[in-house]
Amino acid sequence: DMAAVDAMSRLFPKKPISLALARPKQIVQHLQRLETNESVKSLIVDIRKDLSQEGQDSNNNESSAVLKLIDLILKSAIYAGASDIHIEALEKSCIVRERIDGLLRQSFSFDKDIFAPLSSRMKLLANLDIAEKRKPQDGRFNTTIGGREFDFRVSSLPTLFGESIVLRILDKTKVMIRLEDAGMSNECYEKFSTAIKAPYGIVLVTGPTGSGKTTTLYGALNAIRDTKDKIITVEDPVEYQMSGIQQVQVHAHVGLGFSDALRSILRQDPDKIMIGEIRDHETLRIAIQAALTGHLVLSTLHTNDAISAVTRILDMGIESYLVSGALVAIQAQRLVRKICPYCKVPVNLPDNIIRDIKQYLPEQYTFYKGEGCKECQHSGYAGREMISEVLPISEKFSRLIASEATKEAMSSLALEEGFVTMFEDGVSKALLGKTTIDEIYRVARL
Repeated sequence: DMAAVDAMSRLFPKKPISLALARPKQIVQHLQRLETNESVKSLIVDIRKDLSQEGQDSNNNESSAVLKLIDLILKSAIYAGASDIHIEALEKSCIVRERIDGLLRQSFSFDKDIFAPLSSRMKLLANLDIAEKRKPQDGRFNTTIGGREFDFRVSSLPTLFGESIVLRILDKTKVMIRLEDAGMSNECYEKFSTAIKAPYGIVLVTGPTGSGKTTTLYGALNAIRDTKDKIITVEDPVEYQMSGIQQVQVHAHVGLGFSDALRSILRQDPDKIMIGEIRDHETLRIAIQAALTGHLVLSTLHTNDAISAVTRILDMGIESYLVSGALVAIQAQRLVRKICPYCKVPVNLPDNIIRDIKQYLPEQYTFYKGEGCKECQHSGYAGREMISEVLPISEKFSRLIASEATKEAMSSLALEEGFVTMFEDGVSKALLGKTTIDEIYRVARL
């Protein structure tokens, strides 16, 4: 388009104009970055004017410049596909970081004087006490960005140089994932699908925060919901709205915790129950009792692997004979970053790594990595993939639980019965070119 080139030459007469090939997505992202950078500079000037006029102690909570800066921060995170936003006060500055594909990346940096009005306005949005800076606080707010509704869970924590503000992003309009699209291997999918179709018992999904447990539970509910069944969930918060399912939001401040809600749910004649998270002995006790009295219960725990979930339940004070009778299956999972398809190349692994994983390798194999390109912001990764392990509770394994056997004995029996560890599942994904061995070592143990 020579007319466009001529127009650019007239706009920038002292700069040489050269042509480059780019995808529409890249052009839009670059324009957004330029617009954001210029907008931030302008807003910082406006915020400082407001501070000088009204005094820093007032924090100028109603400043339109602060609101616009927050809007830019939120939009930047949403467009980047972030799951969390971290606003952190340092000694002489403050930074904003976004968690993208499980890792934090810095997106903005401001002088320290911007932090007070920024954090105060953020707390005000979440209905937190802006005067209270010595105690942790939790809140939430909703907003619409790009025609999509988002829920932001806000947590403030006092630190040495000021508060740390963290926002968890929940996309209320996100399309419900199907279990078959969750990224499980065929073997894990078959085992987990069989488990959630059990008439009663408890199925657990375990892993750390951010490992996709809630998404897996929603996928499971999506797979088993039926108009002939009454399905009730108790969640904190309700992340996705599902038709045909009764969803209960926990409100601990009014006395409706997980255990309180669960007791009431059992009086509602449910067939299947989903508990967002088992956090204490009482919730676990009621869940186990529900599983033993003809209900299918789905829930999550925070443990590193599937077998550790069994020992955690026993450590929480539930009798072993009840646990052995209630458990149907346990899935442990992590999310690993996927290799960017635009810069994926074969890679040779160090000899010590090959020795570590030799038992999982075929005779001929190739591993891959992403070299880094504009499509993946030079990270070599784009998106995330699940790696998992599923432990079905066989009769023999159930007897082992009842006898309160050691974790080592449980691991030995599981392997005898064909248990595939999460690390092995990860190596399989790396061999398929979906992720890197570095990612597997980052999130799973050999």
